[in-house]
Amino acid sequence: MNKQIIRPGDAGIRRAGGAWLMAAILLAASCQDHPAQQQTPDPAAVPAPYPKGSFGYDIDFLRRHDSVIVLSSGQGKAQVIVSPKYQAKVFTSTADGNGGHSFGWINYKAFTGSLDSHMNAYGGENRIWLGPEGGRFSLFFPKDSPMLFQNWKTPAPFDTEAWKVTARNGQSVSLQKDMQLVNYAGTNLSLSVERRIAILDRQTIDHDLGLTPDTTIKAVGYETFNTITNTGRQEWTGTTGMPCIWMLDMFPPSSSTVIIVPYKDGTGRIATTNYFGEIPADRIKYKDGFLLFKADGKSRGKLGINPKRAIAVAGSYDAQNKSLTLTMFDLGQDGKYLNQEWNTVKPPFSGDAVNAYNDGPLANGSQMGPFYEIESVSPAAFLLPGHSLLHKHDVFHFTGDEAALDKISRQVVGISLDDVKEAF
Repeated sequence: MNKQIIRPGDAGIRRAGGAWLMAAILLAASCQDHPAQQQTPDPAAVPAPYPKGSFGYDIDFLRRHDSVIVLSSGQGKAQVIVSPKYQAKVFTSTADGNGGHSFGWINYKAFTGSLDSHMNAYGGENRIWLGPEGGRFSLFFPKDSPMLFQNWKTPAPFDTEAWKVTARNGQSVSLQKDMQLVNYAGTNLSLSVERRIAILDRQTIDHDLGLTPDTTIKAVGYETFNTITNTGRQEWTGTTGMPCIWMLDMFPPSSSTVIIVPYKDGTGRIATTNYFGEIPADRIKYKDGFLLFKADGKSRGKLGINPKRAIAVAGSYDAQNKSLTLTMFDLGQDGKYLNQEWNTVKPPFSGDAVNAYNDGPLANGSQMGPFYEIESVSPAAFLLPGHSLLHKHDVFHFTGDEAALDKISRQVVGISLDDVKEAF
């Protein structure tokens, strides 16, 4: 049977330079398949003298727990860490070598001790989950169980199990995982998930985003191609239920970090803002087609934009570290998006396409982070046996002079950094 791949938005519409660009995607890996090269950390090795928060600190820490793969753009400064052992995550990246800022959030304490029965949050600035989390086709709750925390469990294939490396070179790596899942409707789902991660050189970043080259700005960017294939014999329908691809980017917060989510004009509510209780009004602002959300890691809240209002870009600005982060992703505005809330009352295809989360203390005072997240979701995967759905999600980080970063923000997202900073 020929394998058919469906991609939301078909040609992959992108927003750059004030215009939507058409990007053709080549999915085939450019290198020959071979097993991952194992690297055994030397217990006698002296840790690199890099401070916490630097890329050098994080790569040293991760190498003591995993044979991680490091991708380099070729210039030697921009690097990305990918982990086969920890569910094909991009753990972190840097634009300035080992001494540069580490952009991803890593939960160091999760690497020791026993496994958690609900979720093992190792962190990672780009990780893949499958949804829906809640709703009638949930993958996180047993059939007919109450949707309460004690019954919630992240499926092992994207929580604790290692993935297989199928191809790699210095700039890209492909990983794969077979999965057998059962959803809340009781449907057995057989699927294969493939993930290709490729670091981009500076020329490609500037070209793809329509930027004027500026050597005063340091940058790292990478693209991820995420594909699910129905490997079973049963079609995934509105009766059986189906998964969706769910990309989550976890970053360390600061007192001055603001998440930027553009949205389209339309009718009805702009955003869902009560996933974990209503977000306080002093932490969220609406300004000229942009939703601005304070990301300081001090107040737990999540928001979502429905596919009719969503735009295929979101980001954040950290004024304290002069760091601009952008994410760009596929968006199927005519697709059906699965409801992920912890209830079976809402219609199953009433979900959001773009989400953002700010971590904060729980009622008992404990806290996993702090961190914040930018998320994108694919439409529901209505797939025949042997057919596939692709969701592309890219991440870019820029650091440097604020005036130069402001030009990038205006060019790609359409908002000035002054407006972002003045929101809170």
